[in-house]
Amino acid sequence: MSAFSKLIRAATTVLPEIRKPLKKPSLNERLVWTAIALVVYLIMAQTPLFGVASGTEDQLASLRIIFASASGTLMELGIGPIVTAGLIMQLLKGSEIIKIDVRKPEDRALFTSATKLLTIVVILVEASAFILGGRFGVLTPFVSTVLLVQLLAAGIIVMLLDELVQKGWGVGSGISLFILAGVTQQILWSIFSPLPAGDGSIGIIPFSIESALNGSFGNAIFRSGQLPSLFALALTAAVILIIVYIEGMRIEIPITSTRFRGFAGVYPIKLLYTSNIPIILVSALMANITIVSQFLWSGYNRFNDNPLINWVVTFDPSTPGTPTGGLLYWITPPIGIEQVSLEPLRAVTYVLVFIGASILFARMWVEVGGLAPRVVAKSLLDANVQIPGFRRADASVEAILMRYIPPITIISGAFLGLLAAGSNLLGVFGSGVGVLLMINITINYYQMLMREHVEDTMPRLAGLMGSGLR
Repeated sequence: MSAFSKLIRAATTVLPEIRKPLKKPSLNERLVWTAIALVVYLIMAQTPLFGVASGTEDQLASLRIIFASASGTLMELGIGPIVTAGLIMQLLKGSEIIKIDVRKPEDRALFTSATKLLTIVVILVEASAFILGGRFGVLTPFVSTVLLVQLLAAGIIVMLLDELVQKGWGVGSGISLFILAGVTQQILWSIFSPLPAGDGSIGIIPFSIESALNGSFGNAIFRSGQLPSLFALALTAAVILIIVYIEGMRIEIPITSTRFRGFAGVYPIKLLYTSNIPIILVSALMANITIVSQFLWSGYNRFNDNPLINWVVTFDPSTPGTPTGGLLYWITPPIGIEQVSLEPLRAVTYVLVFIGASILFARMWVEVGGLAPRVVAKSLLDANVQIPGFRRADASVEAILMRYIPPITIISGAFLGLLAAGSNLLGVFGSGVGVLLMINITINYYQMLMREHVEDTMPRLAGLMGSGLR
């Protein structure tokens, strides 16, 4: 046994864990546990951190949506550490830096424990970076320690909530659930919030009613200050419809079973082949660049007098919220038509960088995430299926898949990058990345609940569906 395995197994004895249920709960019971996990998350997202002054400017506001985080609360880090640790472990496994056979229960348990241990390490690193980088202002050693403990405890609770849902007590995954709740909450807030803003209510519906009663309905079409507008509402609806339509586009490769004579089906290759993973990776990369840049600026370049760090980022010292120069300036978006018109070159650069990074991560994820043609070909043959008219051999099936998977991967990455970046620029409710994630998660939940319903009401039919080709 390697030293790494020994370390992980030793850590397993002290790591908190949610046990799997002895027997599968009913769908209603699982929905109750899912609701409990969601309520706990929402409470934590409204509970302020002790020792943090209210009204602190949030430099990470545009990136919080994918991490289901809330500024100044116990959910300051959100699911960021879980996502980061999971992606790192998947990359290490996919590139075979660590050799794990997930078909073996002991290896699978080892991989899960290593991911949990890495999650705790990431929580400590991110929390320390936030505190030392001045995210919460100037703090005493005592308050810094208290903040670190709060963020660590909250991060572990979120990790356990995700584990609770994933291990069979709930439906789906906690990560998807929390992202869905966060995006939906932000969209509903932008539409219906009655709280006052600079020119009226925040929500576009109450603001439109107020504007109509005052005889100035045209003011609701476009609003300054990145406030919700009718244009943004229409754009959000259009983006949702586009994503739903594109989700159904696929290439279907006919396959037949070598075990059951006459049993045929199709292997679908969706246009969005890599799903939302490239967008999450790009956003996570930008979030980490933002955190590091702010840490460097807060610690070593408060007055923009360090030429080297000025290449990375500069801020206005009086309002250090939006970057004014450096690399970070060019990879963060100006939000809203008004800002885009003032900074068109920055907008174009942001879109091009986002699309390029999305394509790069899409290609990388296909290789390390088990989606490459050679891996898919082997999986099909191991499942005792073949493509009619072609030899049942790895090389033949891989050659067919090579016609479709590489070009679709590039198209998928470019389309997702363009849609997400463009939506971010134009101020779509919940951000472009958030809407993409919301639609994808909602569709997955719908399909999951339909399968669960069939299993509960017609177990024999579910058994036949599970053993057959889809």
